[in-house]
Amino acid sequence: MTSAHSQGDTRIFVKECSSLAKAGYEVYLVIRGESGFQNGVHIVGVGQPTGGRVSRMTAFARRVYEAALKLDADIYHFHDPELLPYGLKLHRKGKKVVFDSHEIYPAQIRTKQYLPRPLRGTIAFFYQKYEQYVCNRIDGLIYPCTLTGKENDHTQCQHMALINNVPILEELYDRYDAEAHKEERSICYIGSLTRERGISNLVRAAEKADCTLYLAGDFSTPEYKEEVLSAPNAAQIQYVGKLNRDEIRELLMRMQIGMVTLRNIGQYHAGNNLATKTYEYMSLGIPVIQNHSAYNDRVMEKYRYGIAVDPDDIDEIANAIQYLLDHPEEAKQMGLNGRKAVREEFNWGVEEEKLRKLYQDILGEKQ
Repeated sequence: MTSAHSQGDTRIFVKECSSLAKAGYEVYLVIRGESGFQNGVHIVGVGQPTGGRVSRMTAFARRVYEAALKLDADIYHFHDPELLPYGLKLHRKGKKVVFDSHEIYPAQIRTKQYLPRPLRGTIAFFYQKYEQYVCNRIDGLIYPCTLTGKENDHTQCQHMALINNVPILEELYDRYDAEAHKEERSICYIGSLTRERGISNLVRAAEKADCTLYLAGDFSTPEYKEEVLSAPNAAQIQYVGKLNRDEIRELLMRMQIGMVTLRNIGQYHAGNNLATKTYEYMSLGIPVIQNHSAYNDRVMEKYRYGIAVDPDDIDEIANAIQYLLDHPEEAKQMGLNGRKAVREEFNWGVEEEKLRKLYQDILGEKQ
């Protein structure tokens, strides 16, 4: 069940639903859009939300719940905070229920620009208490990472699994082309385009390093898009919009460096996992420039797949870009190191087994 995500969502549909269908489960995905059948998954479309964010989180969330309830499933797996009350209702009806938390939401709420700044801390506090209340009563919790080594305080949930949003080897890793042509002095960032994720700093660093910055994804607001694309060095910025998976691969294979200089805001510096885009860069043999964090630095020390920088130090970012451009053989080896890390540790095959075990445990199935 999801009220916030679109059909074809990589984590929900491509990875989790498809893996469960492959494992022999009868899987229904209740989601916005039209109904259909793909990858062994029954897609139950409930149309599109109307109105703004509040309408989606209330009326549309209830529509998703009502469609899911009609299926009379053995297990209900939901993905959005606005569905927490419905997860609790399903539990009270005797259903097995799993909450799949894509983010550490209390930390993320504190960075939401659409919320009044003085209220963010209070909203985050009460949200965390309610999320804990629900998770301590339902059957399972999936979370994307720990914060500073803790399991997010959901210690009373009966079944928990840390499932990292890492790549499917067949999608990117296996389609690597060692002979692909690289654009001269090219760097890229794919994902949500926000100030907190370091986009403004990347624009300034690209100017200092005299390189072309490719941006792929959605801007947080039209105003921020206008600000970035009207920067003094706008000629160095190539905005390519939101890309599908094949288009992302095509773009990345042309790039010399992948950027993921997330600022130390919210969970970005405290989460014990790498950003999803980092794994995608690594899959395709692209050296990575990433922000310092305790976890990032440990993985970088182990695999040597790029350079870690202070995400708010424009000169340091620019110098790291210039270093990799000036040392192509070292950059190539870093890219190969990243591929080794994905092959050995950071791939969906590892996480898929965790998901299967969680379902087996909740349903009381033999291993």
